[in-house]
Amino acid sequence: MILWFAYLIMGIAGLGTLACLGAAAIRKTPNDFTMVPVALTALLLLVQIVIAIIAPFAGNQARGDLLEFWLYLIVAFVLLLAVGVWALIERSITANVILALTLATVAVMVYRMCVIWGVW
Repeated sequence: MILWFAYLIMGIAGLGTLACLGAAAIRKTPNDFTMVPVALTALLLLVQIVIAIIAPFAGNQARGDLLEFWLYLIVAFVLLLAVGVWALIERSITANVILALTLATVAVMVYRMCVIWGVW
């Protein structure tokens, strides 16, 4: 389950990156089209936090450094929320580029979390 959930988060973050870059290319400010993948990725990261809390009780133990795993997870969630709120307040074309970079960063962080958890 963790593997498919990670694929889902990375896929939405990847598509959101493309959507934000596309919006920046056509000179649009952050709008519903760009904020939906950001909000969905943040929601899925919140669910991932719950899964990570429950997983050890279900017998799924991490094989790597748990401190690194939790730092990636919490930083990805807080970073995405902070940049999303900033983009809504700022409403500039540059905000779309920053959102795209943040979503790409979150996708890489989710990949790294899966490596630490031992899924890959």
